[in-house]
Amino acid sequence: MSSTLLEVTRSSHEEVERLERLVVKELQNEPASGRDRLLQSHRVRNMIDTIVSTTDKLVEIYEDKDNARKDEIAALGGQTTLGTNVFSAFYDRLKEIREYHRRHPAARVVDVNEEDGLLKEEPQIEFSGEEAFGRYLDLHELYNQYINSKFGEAIEYSSYLDVFSQPQKISRKLKNSRQYREYLENLLAYLTYFFQRTEPLQDLDRIFSKVESEFEEQWITGTIEGWENTVEDNGHDPAQLSLIDLDYYSSVEELVELGPERLKEGLAALGLKTGGTVQQRAERLFLTKHTPLQLLDKKHFAKPSRQPVQNGAAAASLHNENLKQVALMEAKIEKLCDLLDETIDRTKDNIVKKQALTYEEIEAEREEEETQAESESDDDEQQIYNPLKLPMGWDGKPIPYWLYKLHGLGQEFKCEICGNYSYWGRRAFERHFKEWRHQHGMRCLGIPNTKNFNEITSIEEAKDLWKRIQERQGVSKWRPDLEEEYEDKEGNIYNKKTYTDLQRQGLI
Repeated sequence: MSSTLLEVTRSSHEEVERLERLVVKELQNEPASGRDRLLQSHRVRNMIDTIVSTTDKLVEIYEDKDNARKDEIAALGGQTTLGTNVFSAFYDRLKEIREYHRRHPAARVVDVNEEDGLLKEEPQIEFSGEEAFGRYLDLHELYNQYINSKFGEAIEYSSYLDVFSQPQKISRKLKNSRQYREYLENLLAYLTYFFQRTEPLQDLDRIFSKVESEFEEQWITGTIEGWENTVEDNGHDPAQLSLIDLDYYSSVEELVELGPERLKEGLAALGLKTGGTVQQRAERLFLTKHTPLQLLDKKHFAKPSRQPVQNGAAAASLHNENLKQVALMEAKIEKLCDLLDETIDRTKDNIVKKQALTYEEIEAEREEEETQAESESDDDEQQIYNPLKLPMGWDGKPIPYWLYKLHGLGQEFKCEICGNYSYWGRRAFERHFKEWRHQHGMRCLGIPNTKNFNEITSIEEAKDLWKRIQERQGVSKWRPDLEEEYEDKEGNIYNKKTYTDLQRQGLI
């Protein structure tokens, strides 16, 4: 019965209406706490996703591209290739219904108790211990990336929470680097994933679409904070100022007068090496006056070598496009920080409380140390000896070497799906498959992050496995033309395709 297309349509409509009632019933309940509110939002989100997927299937059925629905409706009226036979169609359908209930005596019936169970279930939401079920942000990895970069500065974690949402305050000269771009990508990926977990009912695609439209208008007018277009008297775009027009220079000596920094900018814009003395830089740049870039010796290009641009205008266009992508990521990060403003404030307060508690503990220990012998206090003040550079433990001292070897912390695991990110130790490697960085990489590949893909770090291996899983699922699908059975007057059993062919030939 459920194998027929009309029955699938009916049951799908019933499922959609049932889920709509559950959504209304769920939203009428007032959650008692923030945790209950978050669980309620995820339950509603899961039901909405199910409604959307079921509706997509219904649209495919109603489009009826293979005419299966049209043929089934015609069969209900007894229309066959041999003519109209209402009684034969009626008894065929009756036999099909009886056969269905014989095979499935305990057919699924949704009752009120089952619906109440759906409203009480707790969806699985992955949060780290620092995030405290969505109350706080966990930006420690990004903080380490920030303070160890050229564009960042050595500040406390509490101070980083004040500046990470203000990328426009970073000097524009420091933003044209791969390191800064990777930092923004990681920060945007984490904030997006955190927002999806804490606000599942928000339409993030629509929010980003509005940000992009506003960004395009401001980019054209040059009114984006930190990216203002400062037009010089000659009217050239600042992205093109790094290029040097060699038509105005007839000798290397004239180029030398530009100075080392200006020559360095001009060489970098063309993808050439920027090292050497002022004379060497001028000579290298002057080569491009009469020789196309594609004919220059490879030794003049910077490493890693990229495909040389055809001319200076193309280099400026590519440079400007990269800066535009960086500025757009900054705009998205600022929007997410505005939406997560309360969470950021809670995180700051939590860090301040932890620091205050730590200071109290340090003061108590200091009072105890004053009562001890002077020799013991001198030993405590000695610098920690750590020649093997072992990780620090909870007490601020290097962990034992046997523990370092036991957990394999000297073993590095790289994951291509995470952007070739390194994980030290087997435990951290196994745990990262459930963390936001790996899940974001899998979403970018369009692959669900299930247990089937554990231990897989290569993008090609993940794609090949997903392809095999899809093929296996396609083989296991039910095919009515081969598996649906029909019986003739003599009791012979045929599949639907054979039975239809015999009827068409008049043999039945």
